[in-house]
Amino acid sequence: MASRAKSGAVAGGRGIRVADQLQRELAQQIQFEVKDPRIGLVTLTGVDLTPDYAVATVWFTVFPSDDETIARTEEGLKRAATFLRGRVGRALRIHTSPELRFTLDRSVERGVAMSRLIDEANQQRGEDETASSDGA
Repeated sequence: MASRAKSGAVAGGRGIRVADQLQRELAQQIQFEVKDPRIGLVTLTGVDLTPDYAVATVWFTVFPSDDETIARTEEGLKRAATFLRGRVGRALRIHTSPELRFTLDRSVERGVAMSRLIDEANQQRGEDETASSDGA
């Protein structure tokens, strides 16, 4: 869950557990408590915490992933960030409730594009092998 650790993010033990809890609690709050119509089908893919727990970068994907839906969802999440911060802070009972920064996770899109390219290459390879065996 919170395994997306980047430089400056919490990398060990408690930090990972807090990031995982934060991700789970945010997912529940977004699904059941946030009433903003701009927020549709959102999946939280990871949370990166700074070492002092002051800032949490929350990675998300959205479906459908067209530009309009992404922009609308991002705006809705940013508007709900303060509300979510308070709810999550109370639910997790942590001393410092981190500032939430929502960031679109494009790794899923890149993975789908790579998979598509691999499928096309395999299909082309199969066609090439078929053509060469027919000509032999």
